[in-house]
Amino acid sequence: MANRKDVAKLAGVSEATVSRVFNNIGPLREETKQKVLQAAEQLGYHPNALAQSFARGKSYNIGVIVPYFQRVNLLTTHYFSELLNGIGSKLGELGYGLLLLFQSPDAPKDFLQLFRTQRVDGCILLGSKDIPGEVEAIEQLHHLNLPYCLVNQTFSGHSFHSIDADHENGSFQAVSSLLRKGYEQIIFLNGPMEFSNSAERLKGYETALNNAGIPYNSKLVFQGNYSRKSGHQAAAEIAPLLPDINAIFAANDRMAIGLMQGLSEQGYQAGRDYALIGYDDSEISIMTNPPLSTVKVPLFEMGQLAAEKVLQFISQDIKEEINERLPVTFIERASSQLKPTYTQQSKL
Repeated sequence: MANRKDVAKLAGVSEATVSRVFNNIGPLREETKQKVLQAAEQLGYHPNALAQSFARGKSYNIGVIVPYFQRVNLLTTHYFSELLNGIGSKLGELGYGLLLLFQSPDAPKDFLQLFRTQRVDGCILLGSKDIPGEVEAIEQLHHLNLPYCLVNQTFSGHSFHSIDADHENGSFQAVSSLLRKGYEQIIFLNGPMEFSNSAERLKGYETALNNAGIPYNSKLVFQGNYSRKSGHQAAAEIAPLLPDINAIFAANDRMAIGLMQGLSEQGYQAGRDYALIGYDDSEISIMTNPPLSTVKVPLFEMGQLAAEKVLQFISQDIKEEINERLPVTFIERASSQLKPTYTQQSKL
């Protein structure tokens, strides 16, 4: 690792001059400044005191990092649009701008670069995954006490700053509502397990079954990727289980709606042939036929709170861990009001 002394030697200046360049202190000749910056770039040097560096010259921008997929406009989804609206409203209220930053899932993660270039005073991460590379990049932010916050993602064994919702309880509420109607076998269409909220929804599903004295059956659990397309594709696997098992819980509304469409093509109608519950309470959930039962997640409020916490880090130098979970609410509509007319017997 190059240090300040190495940069000074290569640039032909004193260590004090290197420090003045990176801390933007006092008058500096442009020629001297460029020599130092070029030497630092050549050696791959970055100041250790990043937190002090960005505090000396604020951009009044907060970077919001979202995943980028070709031909997929995530910003049109209820999930991302609500979070971004919440973040933007709070930042605007407090005099900050939102800098939207797209990151390819396959690209190396280097969140520190945002601070090194002083493009942002803090950052909020949406769509983070528990995968190698990403965990290490967040660890760097945390270790350096930089203002950041994860939204809707936690990491087991790490005390990363996060704002989340009580997804385990949301799943428990949804599945319990079906159990109270008399369903003894419930299909679960979950999302990828690298998202902590998928693991939490699975835990809520299992807890609800256990409380009702019903054994967990892995053959009733399917996985999509939170897209409507994956819900539609799952219909091919789930249709053969109907009508023997006619209660389904999907981990978000988009998959639930895709599943409705796929099962409709095979002659099954939600609310008539099977009970269906989604998750998120997206705007379209009330427009489906029949309207979709769902779990309301306060995404807008989560975005607001994440922005507020990051700004508190910046203005008040707060260092304690952020770990807040907002409550969720089950909303029943026509898609899950069907009641079983017989005791289900699983053939699996």
